[in-house]
Amino acid sequence: MFKEFFIKKMLKSKGVPEEQIAPLMEVIEKNPALFQKIAEEVQVKLKNGGGDQMQVTMAVMQKYQDELKKVFPKP
Repeated sequence: MFKEFFIKKMLKSKGVPEEQIAPLMEVIEKNPALFQKIAEEVQVKLKNGGGDQMQVTMAVMQKYQDELKKVFPKP
């Protein structure tokens, strides 16, 4: 409950439009452990000087591409 609140608040602060937050929350709730693992790995790489946040995030998400495909709905 609190976790969802903070995730929504963080998404809003990052500029995610309000209409995209609910669908993102649904995806995150399908496999919260995966998104937690991705977030932790991004933070570790950023602390170790791995580059800018967008580059690091994309690299980590590429690593988990197969798992992410299972979570995100197909258009």
